[in-house]
Amino acid sequence: MSRFPQVLLIGTFLPLCWLGMMAVHELGHVVGAVVTGGTVERVVLHPLTISRTDVSPNPRPLFVVWAGPTVGVLLPLALLTVARAARWNKSYLIQFFAGFCFIANGTYIGVGSFGRIGDAGDMLRHGSPIWTLWAFGLVAFLLGLYFWNGLGPHFGLGKAAGKVDHGGAYVSCGLLLLTVILGLLLSTR
Repeated sequence: MSRFPQVLLIGTFLPLCWLGMMAVHELGHVVGAVVTGGTVERVVLHPLTISRTDVSPNPRPLFVVWAGPTVGVLLPLALLTVARAARWNKSYLIQFFAGFCFIANGTYIGVGSFGRIGDAGDMLRHGSPIWTLWAFGLVAFLLGLYFWNGLGPHFGLGKAAGKVDHGGAYVSCGLLLLTVILGLLLSTR
């Protein structure tokens, strides 16, 4: 039996989740800036860099910085809710993506608090108590694991013995190609 569809699915879906996670996280910063009267100067979403959003002036920096990981987990959760309500037969992809976003944002904020790096450093500098970062990190990480629980067979793991939905593999591959092309075309780094 060929494992190509399984390799294609996993090999394209993980980087797609990474790029998608960065996009929804930065969207959160953008929304936070807009609703607080800030001005978004630049959003970096190049596929070969770590994303970031530059806001200046930024009248509510604490709100803007928390909006990134908050929207970064709530938007994928909303997408999952819609996919399940629509009974989309590939909703396992959205479920994995939601779990990925929860784990990535939770780890970024929770672990980042120890080194005061990135958004976690900004949160601490602007007055967030460190325990709030740890709480967000722990809850988000555990919810991410919850969403991932039981998804292995959809990715050909365990009893599935490499069998995956070929359509899901091709959807993942196409979306990754589209995302990378758009990222390269629209980004100036």
